[in-house]
Amino acid sequence: MTTAQRHLLKPRKVEFDFASTPLHWLRNDPFSTHIINGIHMLLPAGELWFCRVYNQALPLVTDEALREDVKGFIRQEAIHSRQHSKAQTYLEAHGLSVDYVQRAEWLFDTILGDAPFGMKFLKQRAWEKQWLILRVGLIAAIEHFTGVLGQWAMDNDTWEENGDAAMVDLFKWHLAEEVEHRTVAFDLFEHLCKSELGFYVSRQALMAIVFPLFLYFISEGGRSLAKQDPDPEARRIGRMLLPRILLELQKVGTRTRNVPTFSLLLRATARWVSPRFHPIDEGDTEQALAYLARSPAAQAAAAMNA
Repeated sequence: MTTAQRHLLKPRKVEFDFASTPLHWLRNDPFSTHIINGIHMLLPAGELWFCRVYNQALPLVTDEALREDVKGFIRQEAIHSRQHSKAQTYLEAHGLSVDYVQRAEWLFDTILGDAPFGMKFLKQRAWEKQWLILRVGLIAAIEHFTGVLGQWAMDNDTWEENGDAAMVDLFKWHLAEEVEHRTVAFDLFEHLCKSELGFYVSRQALMAIVFPLFLYFISEGGRSLAKQDPDPEARRIGRMLLPRILLELQKVGTRTRNVPTFSLLLRATARWVSPRFHPIDEGDTEQALAYLARSPAAQAAAAMNA
């Protein structure tokens, strides 16, 4: 983080109660509800993977300020994972299976683990560091989107108007923290790369992998839930192929502002291409902290720890 933006990244030990949260927590908008709810099944495994990778990277960090940022990032991501895991019980309470989590676990444990598909040579000293740095770069690309979505959520006012208060607070608390720590993954990847050219080329190559996978897994998570919806009209979402879902994302996002549009994600990807790109320019830390100061769950957590 820049000096102007630097502050202690602290974990907020929040809790949420979804006992009264309806299945379509965004009123009259099953498409947005299911697409966003798919995140509950993807993030728990993903964010624990972030933590494992970053714990391995910590010994390589020679900048003390960055080391503290990475530690704060790990603590925040661990709580994100735990709260979205708890949100899975809300889906199950409405009769939906969350078996899709097995795909997320396969992605992060089997493909992106220390020895993907049993390739133990990646655990040898000659390869281990490079595989670790590559995964740090993947996290940086993913965190670009979480930061962009975080700022979108900070600017959004339709969730409070149309949504269930508990679920809205879960997502806005989480996304505010994504804005708060949006520079850490990028700075860590840059710190571990040997050259500016290598850093630039590798982050572009990694984004070429992350962007389509990000779209695919978010879409598939939403589809897997929509297929099980008791509402026949909502179940049609589960029959949409990825191109149709992206078109629907653009249409629904433009009309309702309950979900970010596909064009917003495309513009965010285009900004990443610039050699001058830095995530500090992708969000407003003070705006995120202002939400965290008024978040009911964050306020309750602060009171408990006072």
